[in-house]
Amino acid sequence: MEVNIERNGDKMVCSIMGRIDTSSAPELIEKIDFVNLKELIFDMQDVDYVFSAGLRVFLQAQKIINANGGSMKLINVQPAVKEIFEIVGFSSIMDIE
Repeated sequence: MEVNIERNGDKMVCSIMGRIDTSSAPELIEKIDFVNLKELIFDMQDVDYVFSAGLRVFLQAQKIINANGGSMKLINVQPAVKEIFEIVGFSSIMDIE
């Protein structure tokens, strides 16, 4: 997995490439600086699979950003990955495009 992070003030875009699995998920959450973060966008264009550890990362990020009074969005989600989010019920608690 590769992550490219762009931050502009209180907005951060994380572009992720590859699979989010047990070994890469902790690295992803560690790269996000939640201090004063109000808008978090995950660009999932190049993510082909998300394992359970990755799902926990998104849930953890959602909880933190909500506590900050901000918003989180997953964009460019591939159909197979979107289906995983729908099966586990994340599509009802997260903004997924």
